[in-house]
Amino acid sequence: MIVAILLLIVFTGVVIVSIRWTISGLVQKEIDALNAIKEQYEESLSIKTGLEGRRTVLEADVAQIFTLYDLTREMTKSFSEEKTFQTFKAKLAQSVSFSDCILLDPLAQEEVQDKEPKGYMLLTLTGQRRKLGILALNGVAEDQKDKVAILANQFALALRRVRLYQDIERLAITDSLTEVHTRRYLMERFEEERNRALIHKTNMAFLMIDVDFFKNFNDQYGHLTGDQILREIAGIVKGHIREIDIIGRYGGEEFCVVLPDTDYDGAGYVAQRIRAAVEAATIKAYDTSTKATVSIGVSVYPQDGKKINELIDKADWALYRAKKEGRNRVCTFGVYGK
Repeated sequence: MIVAILLLIVFTGVVIVSIRWTISGLVQKEIDALNAIKEQYEESLSIKTGLEGRRTVLEADVAQIFTLYDLTREMTKSFSEEKTFQTFKAKLAQSVSFSDCILLDPLAQEEVQDKEPKGYMLLTLTGQRRKLGILALNGVAEDQKDKVAILANQFALALRRVRLYQDIERLAITDSLTEVHTRRYLMERFEEERNRALIHKTNMAFLMIDVDFFKNFNDQYGHLTGDQILREIAGIVKGHIREIDIIGRYGGEEFCVVLPDTDYDGAGYVAQRIRAAVEAATIKAYDTSTKATVSIGVSVYPQDGKKINELIDKADWALYRAKKEGRNRVCTFGVYGK
């Protein structure tokens, strides 16, 4: 009987221990499962956080791309340097806070040095081979300076485009040898001034200038020296007319000048001043120093004609007379045309 009881007790103990081990195993499995779920959750949460961060970065990048696109689109609407800068300044103000924004000439060292002690952010804008300008900004926060630099680079590209257009435009209307206007551009401006004189009922004069005995210069000194003499004479003529006057190379050794709001007396005075200045000048061409003279024919709107061709023909007729009478002189069509 006692043995049976002992066996029952041992059996019961074994069962209890087995049950405990089974329960412990089941609990551990549940704990492991819960830990696995927790790890998966934390991993998912980490992925979500990373995706949200990436989305934020992408949104910022997209916003910056759209800002650059919008800035470029607006700036390329104009070939005016001032309008392009004002557009850039307005667009920059939408993205960055600043108190002042100035575009400085890169050669104006005093202006640049004046800005440095006052806390301005200075950005040099460069093209392929030259400095386009210096952008000076004040009141820009430290964390916005990188953004300003990116937008300023875009402005530099737009500014380079404007300068390139200006260079092409200047080359298109400028005679490469003498650096005065081409004949085509001169005629366009001549027509504009004639129309303005017609509307406002004002006078306008036209000068035709020819270098005397120019063939002799080419024969004696060579064509390179002859070209330099033409350049020097063109410079003298430019130096003795007003800013509103228009000078152009008509062809060969002939130059023309359109004088808005000028009558016979005014045209004669300007022509004589040009003639005297050329005569008085010592022209240096390479190793040669020489003297030259010009003959000038003058016609005046509307007295000598109301059409461009009439004014050109009559100035040419007056120039022919100046040549015939001995050169180095001024002849006005109105004096002989009546």
